[in-house]
Amino acid sequence: MSVTSTSPFGRTVCAMVTPFAPDGTLDLDGAQLLADHLVTHGRCDGLVLNGTTGESPTTSDEEKTRLVRAVAEAVGGRARIVAGVGTADTGQSAALAAAAQRAGAHGVLVVTPYYSRPPQEDVEAHFRTVADAVTIPVMLYDIPGRTGTRIEPATLLRLAGHPGIAGVKDCAYDLLSSSRIIAETPLAYYSGVEELNLPLRAVGAAGYVSTVANVAGPLLAALLDAYDRGDTAAATALHQRALPLVTAMMASGLPGTVTAKALLNARGLPAGPVRAPLRAAGEERTAALLAAYEHAMAHEDDLAPAR
Repeated sequence: MSVTSTSPFGRTVCAMVTPFAPDGTLDLDGAQLLADHLVTHGRCDGLVLNGTTGESPTTSDEEKTRLVRAVAEAVGGRARIVAGVGTADTGQSAALAAAAQRAGAHGVLVVTPYYSRPPQEDVEAHFRTVADAVTIPVMLYDIPGRTGTRIEPATLLRLAGHPGIAGVKDCAYDLLSSSRIIAETPLAYYSGVEELNLPLRAVGAAGYVSTVANVAGPLLAALLDAYDRGDTAAATALHQRALPLVTAMMASGLPGTVTAKALLNARGLPAGPVRAPLRAAGEERTAALLAAYEHAMAHEDDLAPAR
C-alpha cells in the first residue's frame, strides 16, 4: 500500500505542461483533460501549474490565473493544485500568489528571484513578503542553475520558522545540505530532479515534483511505493528502469517542456506547441523519446499500486 502524504502539496507531484491550441493560445479544455489524465491514470496526487515546465516565462499573468482556475475546477477535489507564482519582482510575485489563491490553488511555488542575484537577506525578505500575501502554504523553489542564486541552508533554516512556508522543491544538487534541512526543520522536501527521487526519499523527502511524471507518473510513483514498503531492491530496479527516459527527457540538450510535449502529442494527449523561443522536438528526437518511453513503461501493469 502506498503511503499517503501528510504534506499540503501531495507526494507524487507532476510539474504539468501548459497545453496550447495549434495557434498558440491557451487550451483550457486540454488542460482540464490532461490534469484529469495525470490524476486518474498518472498516479499524481499533486499538480504544479505555471512552473518552468508550464512555460511560465511566456504566459501572461491573466493566462496563469485562468489556468489555475480551470484545473482547480477539474481536479481540485482529487489532487493538490500548486501554482507557480515566482518572478524577479517581489510585488508581482505576491500579487500572483494572491490571485492563485482566489482561483482555487491549494499552495504556491515561489522561485528565487532571478537575474538580479539578490543577497541572501533580500532573498529571505522576498519569500517572506510572498508568504505574507496568502493564507495557503508556500513551497520554495531552489534552482540556482537557472536563477543564479541559491537559497543558502542558513536562509532555509530561518525561513522554516515562517508559519506559511511549508516546503521546498530542491534542484540544488547538494544532498548533504538537503539532508540537514530535512533533519532540522519541518519543511516538506521535494526532489525536483528525477535522478534524486530515490536518494532524497531515503533521507526523508516528502516526494517529488517531476516533469517526467507528465508521461511516466506510474513508474515514478511505483518507485516511492517500493521504497516505502521496505523493498529497496525493487525501488532500485525501478530507479534504474527510469534512468534512460529521464536522460532522454532531461539531459539530452532539450528542455523538459519540449520533450514532455513531444511525448504527450505523440501519445494523443493534450499538449500542443511550445512558445518561442522554445521550438518543438524534431522527428528523430521524438522517435528516440518514444523508444525510451516505451522501454520505461513496458509492462505498465507491474506498476499498479499494491493492494
